[in-house]
Amino acid sequence: MLSCQNLTVQAGPSGPFILDHAAARFLPNGLNAVIGPSGCGKTTLMKAILGILPATGEAYLNDEAIRCTEDLIGKVGFAPQFTTAQPQLTVKESLSYALELAVPDSAERQRRLSSVLDVTGLAVHQDKRVSSLSGGQLRRLSLGLELTLDPACMVCDEVTSGLDPQSEDQILALLRQLVESRGKSFVCIIHNLGKLKQFDWVTVVYQGDVIFQGSPASLLTYFAIPDGLRLYEVLNAQNLEHWRNRWAIYQAENPNDFAQANAQVKKNSPENIVPSHLTIPDGVSQFLTLLSRRFKLFFRDTGYLGLTLAITFGFPLLIIIFNIEGTWDIFKIPMDRNVASMQDIQQALQIQISNAQVASLAAGLVMFQVILLTLMGANNGGREISAERTLYEKERMTGLRPWSYASSKITFVSLIAIFQGVWMCVFVKIICRFPGPWSEQIVMLAATCVSMSIVCLGFSAMLASPEKSSLLSIYLVGFQLPLSGVVLALPAALTWICRPFINAYWGWSGYINSMMSTDLYGAYTSSLPDQSSFIASPTLSLVLLLVQGLFGVCLVVIGCQQKRWN
Repeated sequence: MLSCQNLTVQAGPSGPFILDHAAARFLPNGLNAVIGPSGCGKTTLMKAILGILPATGEAYLNDEAIRCTEDLIGKVGFAPQFTTAQPQLTVKESLSYALELAVPDSAERQRRLSSVLDVTGLAVHQDKRVSSLSGGQLRRLSLGLELTLDPACMVCDEVTSGLDPQSEDQILALLRQLVESRGKSFVCIIHNLGKLKQFDWVTVVYQGDVIFQGSPASLLTYFAIPDGLRLYEVLNAQNLEHWRNRWAIYQAENPNDFAQANAQVKKNSPENIVPSHLTIPDGVSQFLTLLSRRFKLFFRDTGYLGLTLAITFGFPLLIIIFNIEGTWDIFKIPMDRNVASMQDIQQALQIQISNAQVASLAAGLVMFQVILLTLMGANNGGREISAERTLYEKERMTGLRPWSYASSKITFVSLIAIFQGVWMCVFVKIICRFPGPWSEQIVMLAATCVSMSIVCLGFSAMLASPEKSSLLSIYLVGFQLPLSGVVLALPAALTWICRPFINAYWGWSGYINSMMSTDLYGAYTSSLPDQSSFIASPTLSLVLLLVQGLFGVCLVVIGCQQKRWN
């Protein structure tokens, strides 16, 4: 069963100690309660034991050292305070996807699904969406998600917090049933001290250290209180050093307390063997499961779907209103400048000005398309991972491979971005009749949106807060126009410092250059103050967009490898 020695957690290199050399051991095949005043370190203790939080000291499962959360896959489950299930999925779908990510055999998945629905009492609610469940039903679903791997031990963070007394009793009765029928072990962080009698073993955490462990009856004797509700009043009457010294003396005088409690619980429940090895689905199978789930969520989330459709089909309309007739009248200058009259010179000047205006409009509309696509990219990737980070970290504890998750996210945002880029190009080109090859222009705009989507996805992977990652993505879009050097000329010293990092410049440049064989391109280059201005070829532009996209991929991979619990 779970235990720890000298476990220490510090808030930053020079911050205070949240957990200070704590030692604890929990009963196998029983109900364990972890209690203590708010902010004393209860959740920190359990997360440190499970490897969720970085800590020094030793943590063990059945006397084997726990080096990381991956050591606990299939052996220990963790049910956080709030369910990580996606609100748009039904109960059955949530459990089914959890099983597909963790159990390779389809027959075994079906058996476990039926078993979990039955034991948690959720069978009658299996077709309800998670968003419509009550608090007690959400707690049951959270337990059910952990039971999909059938772990021998489960850690439950405030499993009854916020529930009415009847729902609390129902959840605790469910846990007791699993202990007595299946030999499960539960470690429950709880606040309601009136429920301590329903537990077999109680751990008291105070100011970052464990200062008592024993049966509920022993706790009342130890603290000389008539019931658990008086505990915190007595605790706060003394400092931490007092309780540490008293606990050390008590342990020396009562060395057999744990063994006696362990023997007692074993009489009432079957032994649950912790598996030494767990077979999980391969990475490709997990990738396909995640991609399927993401598209289902995409079409179920009407708010996000509506926003995506609005900008996908609405933004191109903003482009065509500036040239809805699709005319690009570029005129030749009909004169020999050596013998031209003043009237011919004036006519040529007017034609040159007209051509420059038309060409500038075309270049501006291309840049407008590119900027709007970068904004779509920010919407695609800016919150994609950070908004569900807790779910991802939870699924890693059940065997989800980081590369499968990262690949599914990159694929999802890329497919959305490709559709947006293709639609933008096709719709605008048909209405506005931009000259130049279809294939090159479609590829340029699609690549622009894909590249920005993946870079913003990288921000989402690196930051735990969806607000921060979304804001950073919007800032990046805001820099595109001024730093592209297309509308406002950059100082020469900054041009090639900024330009390699500006997605919009390469999308614009590749699109404009694809018109090289047309009169519109000649009119645009002729209107430039600097006739030697560099306009990159579609090939070079694609290479730079690819490099930027690969940079985003690196951020996604690095971010998904790191542990970033919200």
